Amino acid sequence: MTTSSGFKNRKKLNLKVKQEFQRWLLFQVLITVCISALLAAVILYFYARQEIVSSFFDAHVKLRRVSDLLLPVVAAGSLVSLLGGGFLALFLPQKIAGPLFRIERGLKSVAEGDLTTKIALRSEDTLQDFAASVSQTVESLHGSVLGAKASCKQLEKAIAAGDQQQVEAALKAHQQQLDKLTT
Repeated sequence: MTTSSGFKNRKKLNLKVKQEFQRWLLFQVLITVCISALLAAVILYFYARQEIVSSFFDAHVKLRRVSDLLLPVVAAGSLVSLLGGGFLALFLPQKIAGPLFRIERGLKSVAEGDLTTKIALRSEDTLQDFAASVSQTVESLHGSVLGAKASCKQLEKAIAAGDQQQVEAALKAHQQQLDKLTT
C-alpha cells in the first residue's frame, strides 16, 4: 500500500518494543554526544578566556571577520565531535555485532541439523533475550523432531510385528506428530 507521494505506509515509532535495549543504546549515544559537547565547550571556554588586550591591537589589522577569530575554535569543536562520533561508531556496533555473530553461528549449526545447539552469550552481552528466544525455539523444534522419530520407530515396530491394528494406530500417531509441524 503506497500513498500518493510514493512512500509506503508504516506503523508509527514504537518505543515500547525492547525498552531495555533501546534505553541502553540511547544512553550510549547520549553519553558520547554529551562528552563531545562538553569537550567542545571547554575548548571554546579556554580559547575565549585568553586576554586579547595587546594581541587584539596587533591582530585587528589582520582579522577582517569574527569568523577568522573563531575558525580555530570551531575546528577544534568539530574535531572533538568527530572523534566522539568515531569512538561511538567504532565501539558501539561491537556490542551488538559480537552477540549477533554468535547467534548466527548457532543458527548455522541448527541449519546443518544439530538441534541440540544452545546459544549462550556472555553475561555482559546485549541481546540476551533474543538469544534465549532462539535457543527456546530450537529446543522446541528438537522436541518435535524427537516426537516424530519416536512415532516413526513405533510404526516400524508395528510393521515388523505384522499387526494391522498396531500399524494403523502407529500410523495415526505418527501423522498427528507430523501435523504439529507446519510446513
